[in-house]
Amino acid sequence: MGNIKWIFVLYSIGAILSMALIGIAVALRSIPLILIFLILLFVIMGFGFKTKKKMRDSGLL
Repeated sequence: MGNIKWIFVLYSIGAILSMALIGIAVALRSIPLILIFLILLFVIMGFGFKTKKKMRDSGLL
């Protein structure tokens, strides 16, 4: 339980927040905001996967 990778927790929270903001943008019927938050979601998830691969390759996972 003490082996938490906090960077992944932060990436997860960022992705969840982006998804919630997409929902709010849909409720507001704002296509520009939907696109911005979708791009933000893909960027955050991309950084998460990139970090995971880098840590796996260096033996930290």
